[in-house]
Amino acid sequence: MTPPRSAWRPALAALITLALAATGTAACGGDDTSGGGKTLTMWTFKQSHVKALQKVADSFAKESGITVKVEAYGPDDAFVTKVQAAAQTKNLPDLLEVHTNGDDLAFGAPGLLTDLAKDVDDAWLAGYLPAVRQDGVVTEQYYKQSLAQDAKTHGIKLGQRFSVPLTVGTFGIVYANKQRLADAGVTGAPATWEEFIAALGKVKAKYPDNGGVSIGLKSPTTGLEWFLQPMAYGMLGADKFHALFGKDKAGTFSSPAGVQALQTYGQVQPYWHPGTQSLDIDAADLAFAQGKSTFDIGGTFTLAFLAQNGMDAGNVITFPVPVPAAGAIKNMTLAPFTLTGVSVSSTTKNRAGAIQWLKYLAKADVSATFAKEALDVPPTDLGADPAAAVGPALGAMIKAFGSGPSAYNPGDTSYRPNSYDGPTVASALMDYTPLAKKSAEQAGAEMTKVIDSYWAKQ
Repeated sequence: MTPPRSAWRPALAALITLALAATGTAACGGDDTSGGGKTLTMWTFKQSHVKALQKVADSFAKESGITVKVEAYGPDDAFVTKVQAAAQTKNLPDLLEVHTNGDDLAFGAPGLLTDLAKDVDDAWLAGYLPAVRQDGVVTEQYYKQSLAQDAKTHGIKLGQRFSVPLTVGTFGIVYANKQRLADAGVTGAPATWEEFIAALGKVKAKYPDNGGVSIGLKSPTTGLEWFLQPMAYGMLGADKFHALFGKDKAGTFSSPAGVQALQTYGQVQPYWHPGTQSLDIDAADLAFAQGKSTFDIGGTFTLAFLAQNGMDAGNVITFPVPVPAAGAIKNMTLAPFTLTGVSVSSTTKNRAGAIQWLKYLAKADVSATFAKEALDVPPTDLGADPAAAVGPALGAMIKAFGSGPSAYNPGDTSYRPNSYDGPTVASALMDYTPLAKKSAEQAGAEMTKVIDSYWAKQ
């Protein structure tokens, strides 16, 4: 699965030496739980989260008497290095924001984090969206992965919990310049693929130089996993979509259904932002923020980056990648997953206060305040009208969330061969569009050939 941003990936390689420092470390924050004036220190790799966390921390201090000091160390590699050094010098903070099902498991394996399994009960979990309640837990899948000889998570135990959700999201979100759509006569978010292509045509006619679609195709899996796959899932339905990656030639990308999905996706060909195939994810988003494109394909996590780079969130319309009107799934949704969570160090001197802070963050109103400030989607259930709590852009994305067979779930890779390599498959797709080197039939045949080679290795 493509990471949400080039920087949003667990930097596990640098954690090898952490286990050496795990035993006997001591926290740098957190006074003893008795008495007043207690202070907790929290580290994050997200500079954009500092102001939002500090805002809710101020309210937490008034309610609990516990002060939370938030410090940012980024980007990801710098954060991991900071944690590594702190472990070795016995100076860990009380809390850390982590990549869920990544850093939390890697930090937890050598004993740097507290196991929260007995603290997070059903009443606590009930406030989270159902799809993310188990994120941060060592499932059977993660436990089996930890048994590999070179696993960086070796030592985790089934059922342990090393984080609770802080931000959630998914791929397959279209961002559009609201003013330009209105100028072109497009008054709302397209509800179908056909309406989307029509909107692209209208905007391109009005803005021929900057009315196109940007996406970071330098990482080719963005086109495949963020754009084609959600559309194809809704167009074909779960079973036929899964068959695209299967062994049976009757349902692969070279089959009639597969070629039809590719041809439908190819309708975007006239509307690509010039040079998008050479842009990384950040550069593609910057093109949109700077007005060089009118549409941008990303995920829920893209909004904060756009705002940081001058885009007015009030001038953004967001909607999920649409499905053809005659598609198999009429009301397709997107399955969310946890992006970042919060962990408690195993050496904090105020474990009770740290748990109290985690529970506070999980309150719907607090979570909404943080989300609105950080422009990130919260993990809590905000009810039938999330826009009222977090604004229209975030609210529209939350309204697109769902679960079950009608929800496209980018985290589900069970239908693909174990050795599947997304960039190789996606490169064949790029030869079709935007590079126009191959037809849909030729690209489908090449994608099938590559996927078959992975099945042959099993």
